[in-house]
Amino acid sequence: MLTTLLSSLPFMTPDRAQIVISSFLPMVKGAIYYSIPLAIVSFFLGLVIALVVALIRIVPRTTPVHQLLYGMAGVYISAIRGTPLLVQLFIIFYGLPSLGLKLDPVPSAIIAFSLNVGAYAAETVRAAILSIPKGQWEAGTSVGLGYMQTFRHVILPQAFRVSIPPLSNTFISLVKDTSLASLVLVTELFKQAQIITARNYEFMLVYIEAALIYWVICLVLSFVQTRLEHRFDRHIAK
Repeated sequence: MLTTLLSSLPFMTPDRAQIVISSFLPMVKGAIYYSIPLAIVSFFLGLVIALVVALIRIVPRTTPVHQLLYGMAGVYISAIRGTPLLVQLFIIFYGLPSLGLKLDPVPSAIIAFSLNVGAYAAETVRAAILSIPKGQWEAGTSVGLGYMQTFRHVILPQAFRVSIPPLSNTFISLVKDTSLASLVLVTELFKQAQIITARNYEFMLVYIEAALIYWVICLVLSFVQTRLEHRFDRHIAK
């Protein structure tokens, strides 16, 4: 029945309809087993990197060690943001073996994506922290909280709320960027599409189907983002 329904569409023959149906499950499995887990793991590792880098760039540089760390953080952000993610991925997967460090495809992809997210999210986190009024720091001090306690219990929760929209957009972009992992042999959604087209040569048909699957995933993530924003906004005085 589904084959008949698809065959009624323009430019769709019964054979093409069958290709669409048979291609759907392998690509969805690629998304479930690789694309989405890659995005989730890389995003949270990237957030850890981003928080550390953001703190290094915010805390006053009072010692030579901190000044060195501040400079290294600046170089890291500049280098990652100034080079393509694909190049970074190739350096880790294809370049490091020449130095004696060989990594499997999935760890290589996670490292590349995490470093990339960390550089971009670091500036987002830093901006979110700096957007919190200084009076919030004073309020924490006035109730007897130390610097780190004030940061953890007062500043960071507010900064998290402010950073939800840009960080959510970063995660959605990362889900799409996982398609680059196909170039280092990770059998995620787009790699599955490439495997399928190598057998049937229906490039346009299968790639459009892959694009639609990415689109649906991003629509779901956008819905979750909107719900998160509304949930946190409910507790904010207007």
